[in-house]
Amino acid sequence: MIDEQKVTSEKAVLIGIISQYQDEIQSKEYLDELQFLTETAGGVPVKRFVQKLEKPHPKTFLGTGKLEEVKAYIESHDIGTAIFDDELSPAQMRNIEKVLDCKILDRTNLILDIFAQRAQTSSAKTQVELAQCEYLLPRLTRLWTHLDKQKGGIGMRGPGETEIETDRRIVRDKINILKKKLTTIDKQMAIQRKNRGKMVRVALVGYTNVGKSTLMNAISKSAVFAENKLFATLDTTVRKVVVKNIPFLLSDTVGFIRKLPTQLVESFKSTLDEVREADLLLHVVDISHPNFEDHIASVNTILDEIDSADKPTIMVFNKIDSYTHKSIDEDDLIAEKTKEHYTLEDWEKTWMKKLEVISVFISALSKENLDTLKEITYEEVRKIHIERFPYNNFLYDEYTEE
Repeated sequence: MIDEQKVTSEKAVLIGIISQYQDEIQSKEYLDELQFLTETAGGVPVKRFVQKLEKPHPKTFLGTGKLEEVKAYIESHDIGTAIFDDELSPAQMRNIEKVLDCKILDRTNLILDIFAQRAQTSSAKTQVELAQCEYLLPRLTRLWTHLDKQKGGIGMRGPGETEIETDRRIVRDKINILKKKLTTIDKQMAIQRKNRGKMVRVALVGYTNVGKSTLMNAISKSAVFAENKLFATLDTTVRKVVVKNIPFLLSDTVGFIRKLPTQLVESFKSTLDEVREADLLLHVVDISHPNFEDHIASVNTILDEIDSADKPTIMVFNKIDSYTHKSIDEDDLIAEKTKEHYTLEDWEKTWMKKLEVISVFISALSKENLDTLKEITYEEVRKIHIERFPYNNFLYDEYTEE
C-alpha cells in the first residue's frame, strides 16, 4: 500500500540537538549512527546541524534562528532532504516542512524506510507495512496540500476534511487487515516451532551490525546474507547445528538499535518470539565499537521488554580483529589511562570478569577463538539437553571436528 521512500543518492543534512537528556558526546554518537542509517538507506549526508536547547522546540524542533540557518544552507547547496535525529510530531513535521520546503524525515521514518528495503518474506513485509501505517495515520493531514490555498466561505467548507477522514478510514482498515494477516502468520510460525520438537534452541541477539549473521555462517556453515550495513537481517533464519555429539537449533534475529521506533518494537514482537522461546542466548557485542557498553544496555532493555532478560546467556565479544586502543608513551607522566587506552586484556579484568554470565572474545570473520565459543556453547547446550532428556542417549557418537 505504502510506497517505499528510497533515499537514493540524495544529498541530506543531519539535524540533532544537545539537551538535558543528551549531552554533546551522546549527541555526536547519535548523529554518527544517523549518518550510518542515512548511508544504509542510500543517502549522502553532507552537513550536520546541532543546537543546544533545554528540550526540543514544540513547534519546530529547532529554534527559529537555527532553522533559518538550515534553510539558507539547503537553498544554497541544492539539498533535497533534511533528516532529524528524533521522532517529530505531526505538527513539528508540518511546520518544519513549510519553512525548509524540502523532504523532511525523522529517525523513525528513516528506519522504517530501511526496513521496507530489507524486508524479503511475507512476514517481514507485513510487519513493516503495519509499522508504516501506524506511523502514517496521525500524519495524514500534511499530505493534503492541494486544498491549502482555498479560501473559506459559503460552499467552501468541508471537502478537505472529508477527504482526510476518508483516507484515515482506509489506513485504519488497512491496519486491521494487516493485524489479522500477522495473526495468521504467527500461528503458522508457532506450528513451525512446534514441529521442531524439543531440540535445544539457541538465539543470536545483539545490536545491529555487530556480526550476528557472519557468526551464524561461521558456526552453522550456512550462507545467511551478511553485510556491513545496519539491519542487513530482518527475517529470522534458523539452522540445525551439530557440535560434537549434540544437535541444536541456532537462530539469527533482527538487530536492535537505540531510539528504536515504538511501532517497530510492537510490529516485530512476533519475530522476537524466536528469542522468547530460546533456551540459550548468544549476546553478540561489537567490541571494536567505542560505545559498545551503551549497545549492551540498549539490547538488555529490549530483552527485558520481551521477558527474555533472565535467560541463560553467553556474552560474545566479536570483531577483536578490528579492535584498536590508544597508547600512552612511557615517558608521559601526565596522561591518565581511560577506557580508550584499554587493551582486550584490560577489558577482561573490568566488569566483564564480574559478570554472572560466561564471556568469550572472538572474531567471526577471521574465525579467531571460534572453537572456544563452540566448546562453551556445547557445554551450556549439553546442560540443557541432559535436563530435558535425562535418560536419553545422545543422538551422535562424540567426535572432535578436524
